Amino acid sequence: MYNPVLVLNANFEPINVCNTRRAIGLILGGKADLVLNGRGEIHTISHSYPRPSIIRLEKMVRRPRLAVRLTKREVLRRDDYTCQYCGHRGTNLTIDHVVPRHLGGLHVWENLVAACPNCNHRKGGRTADQAQMHLFHVPVAPPASAFYLFGRHLHENQDWLPFIQGW
Repeated sequence: MYNPVLVLNANFEPINVCNTRRAIGLILGGKADLVLNGRGEIHTISHSYPRPSIIRLEKMVRRPRLAVRLTKREVLRRDDYTCQYCGHRGTNLTIDHVVPRHLGGLHVWENLVAACPNCNHRKGGRTADQAQMHLFHVPVAPPASAFYLFGRHLHENQDWLPFIQGW
């Protein structure tokens, strides 16, 4: 009941991901239609309901353009869980300010990178140039595309791909 379900707007634009329970509630309430059932059925005593993978809202919902929130998880995801100073891949990475905050660096996408604890400690409160450390990639804000926003669910939901790619 808690598998992710892709929610499409009335024009088939992907706008959200909800769980199966919420999707079935929207379908039974007449607010959404089933687009793709790739997961079988849910059986109750008297009825059998399709387990949705993709639903589409009946009415068009106006939403502001989605943006990627600035969180540690998203910075690590943008940098592919790789230290931007030494290339070490892992799960115990930290976030480093390229220009430290006490030197005027801001807490923005362009100033944050993933770093392993050793590199973050070695760099300390200095800039990357002062510590003689070089970045593998220049940090930029990730795209707010549907593929980036909902792509983390694609490994278990390959049937979402045609609906996400075009946006």
